Amino acid sequence: MKVLLALLLTAAVFAQTPAPAKKPSFLDKATMEAYIRHLYVWPKQITVVISDPQPSPIEGLLSVTVAGSMGAARQAQQFFVSKNGERVIQGTVLEAANNPFKKDLDLLKTDLQPGYGTPGASVVVVVFSDFQCPYCKQEAKMIRDNLNAAFSKEVRVYFKDFPLEQIHNWAKSASIAGRCVFRQDTAKFWDYHDWIFANQELTTAENLRSKLEGFGVEKKLDVPDLLKCFDTKATEAEVMKNWAEGRALEVNSTPTIFVNGRRLSGSVSWDQLKQIVEFEIDYQKTAKNAGENCGCELKLPSPLNP
Repeated sequence: MKVLLALLLTAAVFAQTPAPAKKPSFLDKATMEAYIRHLYVWPKQITVVISDPQPSPIEGLLSVTVAGSMGAARQAQQFFVSKNGERVIQGTVLEAANNPFKKDLDLLKTDLQPGYGTPGASVVVVVFSDFQCPYCKQEAKMIRDNLNAAFSKEVRVYFKDFPLEQIHNWAKSASIAGRCVFRQDTAKFWDYHDWIFANQELTTAENLRSKLEGFGVEKKLDVPDLLKCFDTKATEAEVMKNWAEGRALEVNSTPTIFVNGRRLSGSVSWDQLKQIVEFEIDYQKTAKNAGENCGCELKLPSPLNP
C-alpha cells in the first residue's frame, strides 16, 4: 500500500511539472522571418521569402536564403544554419582554390556588350549604369576621363544597362536608344553614352526622341532606321537582359562597378579605382583568373537604409 501511495504521489508531481519549452529554431520559417524582420527593421509591407534548407559547402551547416522584396526593390542574403537550428551565420563561403569573386564572375557576361579598351586585357571593368542617374553621370565622366588614359593596354571596359524605372521615368527609353545606336555603329555608342550624360539635365521623357534625332543627324547615322528602332522598342529585350543579369548579381544601386568581379557599389573616386586596377594588374600577372557617396538605388524601406 505504501509503495502504491508513493507511486501515485510521484505521478502527481510529474503531472504538475510543465513540459520544457520548445527552443526557437532558425529552421522554422516563421521564427526565421520574425528574426530577420527584427534584424533589418523590415515592415510588413516587405514580402519575405525563405528557401528550404539545403546542404552547404561547410560541413555541419545548412544553407538558407532569405529574400525581401517590395516592388522592384529586392535584397537577398545567404545564411548558414546549424543542423539543430539554434545558430545562424550570415556571410559568404570562400574557397581557397577559387578566386574570391568567382560567383559574380560566373554571372557577368560581356559578349555583345558595348566595350572599349584592349580586348583580352588582364583587367575587365563592367559598369551597371542608368542614364538618368546623376551619380552615374559623375562616375561615367571619371572613368572616361581617366581609365583609358592611365591604362591604355591593361584594361577593357564594358557598359551594362540598369535603368531604375521606379525613380527615373526616361532611363529605360534612353537605354533602348543607346542600344539602337550600338546596332548601327558600335563605336558611336560611346559618343551616345557621353552625349546623353552631358545632356542629362536637359532631357525629359517628352523630348528624348527629338534629341535622339538630332544626335543621329550630328553623328551621320541612318536617322529613319534609328527612330524606327527606338519607336518599336526593338532593343528592349537587350536592355532587359542586362537588367536581369544585374538582378541575378544582386545589383540594387547605380552605379555598380565590377573590377575583375570585385563589386564597387556607389561613388568611387579616381584614386580608389586607380589603386584597385593597379593591384589587379599586378595580381593577374600570376593569377590569370579575371574573366572577361552611394548613387541612385532602390532600397527596401528600413531605418537602416536612410
